[in-house]
Amino acid sequence: GFDQTLLLVDGMKMDDVQTGHHTLNMILPLYLIERIEIIKGPAARIFGQNAFNGAINIVTKEIIGETGKLDLKLNEISFGSYDQKNISVSTKITRENLNTLISYSGNRSDGYRHNTDYKKDNYFIKTTFNTDKNPIDIIASFNENKFGANGFYASPSATEQYEETQASLIGISSTINSDKLSLNPKFYWRRGQDEYIYIRDNPSVYRNLHKTNKVSAELTGTYYSNSGATGFGLDLSAVNISSNNLGEHNRTTVSAYVDHTFKLFKEKLVLSPGLSMSYFSDLSFHSFPGIDLGYNLNSNFKLYSNIGKTYRIPTYTDLYYSDRTTIGNENLNPESATSTEYGLKYNTTIFSLTAAIFNRKAKNIIDYVKKNEDDLWEAVNIGSLNTKGFEFDLTYRFGSADNLSKNNFFSFGYTSIKDDNYVSNVNFSRYSLNSLRHQLITKLNLNYLKNINHSIVYKYSERSDKTNYSVLDTKITYKKGLYLSVNNILDEVYSETNLVPMPGRNFLVGISIGID
Repeated sequence: GFDQTLLLVDGMKMDDVQTGHHTLNMILPLYLIERIEIIKGPAARIFGQNAFNGAINIVTKEIIGETGKLDLKLNEISFGSYDQKNISVSTKITRENLNTLISYSGNRSDGYRHNTDYKKDNYFIKTTFNTDKNPIDIIASFNENKFGANGFYASPSATEQYEETQASLIGISSTINSDKLSLNPKFYWRRGQDEYIYIRDNPSVYRNLHKTNKVSAELTGTYYSNSGATGFGLDLSAVNISSNNLGEHNRTTVSAYVDHTFKLFKEKLVLSPGLSMSYFSDLSFHSFPGIDLGYNLNSNFKLYSNIGKTYRIPTYTDLYYSDRTTIGNENLNPESATSTEYGLKYNTTIFSLTAAIFNRKAKNIIDYVKKNEDDLWEAVNIGSLNTKGFEFDLTYRFGSADNLSKNNFFSFGYTSIKDDNYVSNVNFSRYSLNSLRHQLITKLNLNYLKNINHSIVYKYSERSDKTNYSVLDTKITYKKGLYLSVNNILDEVYSETNLVPMPGRNFLVGISIGID
């Protein structure tokens, strides 16, 4: 679920104590992103709470350019179905010891059905002080999203819901290197605000306003010795929430971790045991051991496995939220699990393959359930839940040597997940009944005449209630800029969550340049 995956921006944790629904509020425009690092499986050993199923780290681009030059760029402008309008602009200011990137992006749409209009704005600034030994990065980001939420919450019949969210980040980080020691100090402040109105044109009927703050100081590092690399970290954070529904709450968290990487048998075997510990001032103390194992059969082929303990503490929404359809539970226990994974990776210039089987034995899983259809949803600890799965990804690159460098490829990915049916003794469950069981994604990427790139993506999904759907998308790009995207070409009728229908066939045409 959305509460079980941790999002980071440049290594700074973007968890929100109100609810994991706000995880994606801190997403940045793609042109600002250098790469996205994904850890699947138990990541709590390094990142602590909320990394129950894994962690995603968005790494922003380094600022490079000709010294003394002001570089103003229109990154993207596009128009499409449902009166979509998108624009993004940026400027780079480079000096001998100081580089700055300033960006704005805006997205507008009337919505694909009644009361699904949206207005999104993102402001981003990154400044790098290029000192002789220890570069210092400062980033600031502000995201605001205003949208009609037809059927998003409560029930599909709640067609007039409306929401406004804000997510702010100010962070400073640095890197301190010596011969054997690398340190990465970070200090950051994340603020969130969420206003929910049940009837858009009449806020007096029902309105929630939540404000959250998180201030965190972190120090992570690596020490290199003859026996390997020792990683360590210490994180001190203070969070608070002010809400007309959830009340006023404060929490202090102290987390620390240590792990060590051994390389044995001519560095073919890599072994990384570790331990993380966390203390929550209003909850309890937790420890999370784990170990990773990898064996390089050769330069192209690797086997790996891992096992670790992981956990998630209840959000303030889980604990205290109440409205006409839902009631929280102050007595909830944290979720905990032991996860294992076994996999392989094979990579060549032409062919790459990854495959893994995984298993998670979880306790105290939090769900919203009710006995009768007219009852209130109530947050409860369901009990035990065992999850098993298999995933497989294959990419084949083809064409001449020149075309290989231009990304002619076919990829195929499949995931199967099977949960114990813990809802057998629960009449109604908000989340479990809608989970994915099978998902297949294929992509064909072609280059024509050195100037045209064409991608075709097909996705098949089947959920636990046996509903399934197929979605076909395509995008054609000319000379790295002008593009046309057509989504849901087959005009499939389907829902992702809470019976909210997804958009039918739609298109977007624009020019995308990006940042060098």
